[in-house]
Amino acid sequence: MNLLRTSKVGIAALAVSASVGIAATASSSAKTLAPRGISASSFTNDFSAMKALKPIAAAGSGKIAAILPDTTSSTRYVEFDAPDLKKAAAMAGLASSNMIVQNANGSDTTFITDAKADISNGAKVLLIDPEDSGTGLTVSASAASHGVKVINYDRLVTGANAPANPYVSFNNVTVGKLIGKGFVQCAATWLKGKKPNVIVMHGAPTDNNALLFSQGYMGVLNPLFKSGKYTLAANTAGTWNPTSPAPDALDLFKAAYTAHPSANSALIPNDENGAPIITYLQSRGVKPYTFPTTGQDATLTGLDNILSGYQCGTVYKAVYKEAQASVALALYLRAGKKAPASLLNGKTENPLNHKMVPSVLLPPVWVTTKNMKSTIVADKFVPTKQLCAKTYAKYCKKFGI
Repeated sequence: MNLLRTSKVGIAALAVSASVGIAATASSSAKTLAPRGISASSFTNDFSAMKALKPIAAAGSGKIAAILPDTTSSTRYVEFDAPDLKKAAAMAGLASSNMIVQNANGSDTTFITDAKADISNGAKVLLIDPEDSGTGLTVSASAASHGVKVINYDRLVTGANAPANPYVSFNNVTVGKLIGKGFVQCAATWLKGKKPNVIVMHGAPTDNNALLFSQGYMGVLNPLFKSGKYTLAANTAGTWNPTSPAPDALDLFKAAYTAHPSANSALIPNDENGAPIITYLQSRGVKPYTFPTTGQDATLTGLDNILSGYQCGTVYKAVYKEAQASVALALYLRAGKKAPASLLNGKTENPLNHKMVPSVLLPPVWVTTKNMKSTIVADKFVPTKQLCAKTYAKYCKKFGI
C-alpha cells in the first residue's frame, strides 16, 4: 500500500553556530532571506533558534492562526502543541496578539468556523491540523479566496483538488516502521519464544497520518504474517477514540480478544488508544512483560505503562521542534519571503493527485526504558516529578531515571 511517498532532499551545508543569524541576500528582488544555520535540525528545547527570525517577524504583518483538531486523540495538543506554538512565536518577536492558537474539540464545524473567523480577523497564515481532509480542503479553499497562506500542520490535507500547501510533520511512515520494529524486538523478549498471535489496531481511516502509520508498521509485520512466523489474530477497524464515542479502541479490542482468546500481543498505534486496553488487560490478570503492546506520542500514561512493563515502547515526536519549524515557516510566508531550502528539507506526495508537497520532515524516535532518560527526560518533555510519581518511583529507580 504505497499511499504516500516521502523523500529527503539535500540540506544545505550550513554551519550551525550557538548564535544563529539571518542575513539578507544580495538580490532583494528574490524576496528571500538566506539563513545562517536555520534548518529543520536547528530547533532545540530552549527555542533559541527562533530569535534569529526576529527580522522576518518584523518584515511581515497580520496574524498567524493555528487550529488544532481535538483534545482526545492525544494529550499532546493541549500539553505541548498549544503552548509550544505560542512560545515559538514569542521567541521570534511576534506579538502575542498576532499569534492565535485554537482547538476545534473534534468538531469539523468548529474547525471551519474558527478558520473563517481568523481570516476575517486579519490572519495572513493558517496552520491547520484537521481530523479529516474534507475539512482541510474547505478551509484551504476559503483561505485561498482571501489570499491567506496555509500550512498543513502535522497532517497532510489530501484530495484530488488539494493544493500543494507546505507540510510540517514527522516522517509518518517512519513512525509506523518504528512501531512495527519496536513490536518485533519486544515480542522476541516478552513472549519468550512463543509465536506472536497479534491483534492489529489502527487509527481513524479519515486521517492520512493513520494510513501512513499503518503503511509503516504493516510493512514490517506483513512479511512475518506471510512467512508464518507470526499469526494475525485480528485486523481491527480504525479509530482515534480510546473509549468513546463508538466505535472506540477499547470496544474493538475487547471484541477481537473475545473472538481470539489465544491472542498474546497487540500492535496499537498510539498511547491514548492503548491506555484503556492495558487497563482492561490488567483487569484480566495479565502480568507485566507478558503481553506486548505499542504506542505513540510519549504521553505520561504511555511512559508509565512502559516503566511498569505493560507497553513495549512509544514513538517520541518532539513537538517543540514541529511547533518551531511551523512558526518559522509561517513567518516567512507572512513576510512574503521564500523559506530556505534548509528548512523545507523534503517533499511529500499527495496520494490522490500526485503533487509533490514541499515539506519539513522531522525525525521520530522509538523510546523504551533504555533511552527514556536520554530522550524524554533530557528534553524535559514530561517532568520527572510526574513520570516518577507514587508507584512509578520504584520503576524510575530501577531504570536509572
